[in-house]
Amino acid sequence: MKELFKPEDIERKVILILKILHESPEPMGARVLARRMLERNVQLSERTVRYHLKIMDERGLTQLVGRRDGRIITEQGLAEVSDARVQDKIGLSISRIDILSFKTTFDIKKKRGLVPVNISFFPKEQFNQALKIMKPVFQKKLAVSSRVAVAQAGKTLGDIVVPQGKVGFATVCSIVINGVLLKHGIPIDSKFGGILQMRKGEILRFVELIHYAGSSLDPSEIFIRGKMTAVGQVVAEGEGKILANFREIPALSRSLVDRVVDDFAKTGIHGVLSIGNIGHPVCQTHVDMNKIGMILIGGLNPVAAVGEEGFDVDNKAMSTVMEFEKLKDIETL
Repeated sequence: MKELFKPEDIERKVILILKILHESPEPMGARVLARRMLERNVQLSERTVRYHLKIMDERGLTQLVGRRDGRIITEQGLAEVSDARVQDKIGLSISRIDILSFKTTFDIKKKRGLVPVNISFFPKEQFNQALKIMKPVFQKKLAVSSRVAVAQAGKTLGDIVVPQGKVGFATVCSIVINGVLLKHGIPIDSKFGGILQMRKGEILRFVELIHYAGSSLDPSEIFIRGKMTAVGQVVAEGEGKILANFREIPALSRSLVDRVVDDFAKTGIHGVLSIGNIGHPVCQTHVDMNKIGMILIGGLNPVAAVGEEGFDVDNKAMSTVMEFEKLKDIETL
């Protein structure tokens, strides 16, 4: 028990408990929390979790609900998660890319398997109007795939539960390219997410970028929240700013990558916008020696278009995986 009471260990466990409570649509007790923590490789007894919860109640981070020991996270608890230790956050984005790449089992020949998805939550009363804004973005192929999933409050998308009053919307994430290339033995270096300027329907240059290795949030979430895109303008006029990502691949893998990209197109996944030449800049972006630059389209572009119209959208980019064959074409909604 000596390790348990180190201040830094206690703080990590408190943050993990708060994150689990934040992700749950229902109050949770010590027994369930202990099980969820074990799933994340943190082993605590039910009794120890209950001890932490009592202290967290006193700090105003959690609140007891009902007769049993069910807890919910408070506003103060949410702020604590947001302001969690910086050293625990740095590099989280690049780690999620690696994890989701490994979890991807998509077979481009059979058109089945797990694909990484972004999850967006819309207020229930706004979702139908949001769909009308998003469909033209999919039609212009400004998304990774036209395959999506929708879930009502209380249902799940992958392992993400849709909160009350919301509609969950899943879009295919560009990490599917990483995952499939990895299965083909091709290492892919994920550099950054950015805002890509388009002119006359052609990609021009990155005007903003955030490196994955130094960010705890997916860059797309930051750009959408800051209303830095102009996806709707690209749909209407062919000019504007969209979400895109920059990767590098080994020069020797070029011919195999070209074949994989062709196979992707046959499945309706068109996430690759451009592949450069050995050591040559792509969209005015530097490429390392013996590497080839690759630009991937941002999976959240349709959602960004909705955000541009002032809609309230909560995004969890790079959040989970889903079976590709269970996703539906956007035009069927």
